[in-house]
Amino acid sequence: MQLPEEFIRYTREMMGETLWARYSMGMEATPPTSVRVNPWKTEAMNIHPLLEPQPVVWSPWGYYLSHRPNFTFDPLLHAGAYYVQDAASMFVDHVIRQYVSRPVTMLDLCAAPGGKSIAAITSLPEGSLLFANEPMPTRAQILSENLQKFGHPDVVVTNSHAGDYARTGLMFDVILTDVPCSGEGMFRKDNGAVEEWSLQNIEKCRRLQREILAEIWPCLSPGGLLLYSTCTLNTREDEENVLWAIEELGARLLPVDTRESWGITPSLSSVLDGPVYRFIPGVTKSEGLFLALLRKDEDATPHTAMPSATKKMKGKPQKGRMGGGLEMLHDWIDIKETMLAETGNKVFGIPARWAATYEAAARLKVIHAGICMAERKGNDLVPHSSLALSLALRRGQFAEADVDYSTAITYLRKEAVTLPPQTLRGYVLLTYKGHPLGFVKNLQNRANNLYPQEWRIRSTHIPDNDNEIMIQS
Repeated sequence: MQLPEEFIRYTREMMGETLWARYSMGMEATPPTSVRVNPWKTEAMNIHPLLEPQPVVWSPWGYYLSHRPNFTFDPLLHAGAYYVQDAASMFVDHVIRQYVSRPVTMLDLCAAPGGKSIAAITSLPEGSLLFANEPMPTRAQILSENLQKFGHPDVVVTNSHAGDYARTGLMFDVILTDVPCSGEGMFRKDNGAVEEWSLQNIEKCRRLQREILAEIWPCLSPGGLLLYSTCTLNTREDEENVLWAIEELGARLLPVDTRESWGITPSLSSVLDGPVYRFIPGVTKSEGLFLALLRKDEDATPHTAMPSATKKMKGKPQKGRMGGGLEMLHDWIDIKETMLAETGNKVFGIPARWAATYEAAARLKVIHAGICMAERKGNDLVPHSSLALSLALRRGQFAEADVDYSTAITYLRKEAVTLPPQTLRGYVLLTYKGHPLGFVKNLQNRANNLYPQEWRIRSTHIPDNDNEIMIQS
């Protein structure tokens, strides 16, 4: 790989000769492939043995694979049975499991495409609520899709900025800031990051990262935890920003339990003598990542909402519209108390225990919350794929049809599918190997494909064979 000369000079001096040599060798190696299994939908033992799964030692749900399959054409990826994630990003759940032992409200501020949000919701104690936010609209939709496929109902997805959160008055026990960065840790996987790298861009990123930290710090509860992470390697965006947070925000640096065999590199800067965690290609079996864990002073003064002209969220419950057959939606899920909220033509099921928090998010642009239960089409309530993929789906409320691999791929391309003649008419839950994929409306002579247009497999490639990543237990 051809790296910028200025990057080589800068990074070699920062790392020293021994570490630089290991990093250089790592950059020439094939990046490892790893996945995170969804513990609520499958088990690690279901990974195909031909992929020779090996555990990621800092995550009970992470596994390295011997080679990279064509994940796009595995229906169980789309069913949320697992998520493709770099091993270093799984360190987030190790941190959460060490420090979070009671239900909390957590914010993942820069969350797309969703891997760290998935790591968080997997590791948080039951009863926790996760806000997953992405400022860029297109990436926010990808984030929403991935979290809906994962299926956990205690999630709110927003398309807002740190300043928007500061104006809500919302407070979080845990905040993850995986801030925009120069991307040095992703050079093996992203040629664009190599082409865009410059010392000027590092300085630009460093300033932006500090602005984000300053804006979101008031939303952290007294005594709360902030995970600061980047996918870059340089000390200016990493150690120097952590030191800035300590000196300017009053943050306190916390240690995380690790083992020497994990290959995690400590601080590379003389300005910060404290526990930070750097994953370097060639040293750890992963792409590049930096993480530091900060705690807010217990005596810090909580902030309050600032005046704002931001419009109320469209998803606020419309009590006057709770008729129209919505009562039957409660039978579709296994959540005892659910608040129904209509946004446009969509109906969301919000677990009642965090309904007040949902209301407090009125100044944010919420694009998903809880479970998207159904869409209104004329007088009909059409069940949504989010419901099919939800962990709260009550099986048995809809007729089901388990389809073969070819039919599953056809369905996921949003093409016409044909069901067996004995299949009941009406809304039918399509499954693959028992895992829900989504709904069709079976009209006997044909089945209308209800898979979301924006989620479809766009590739016209025809797989040579079944791309089985997971097998049945």
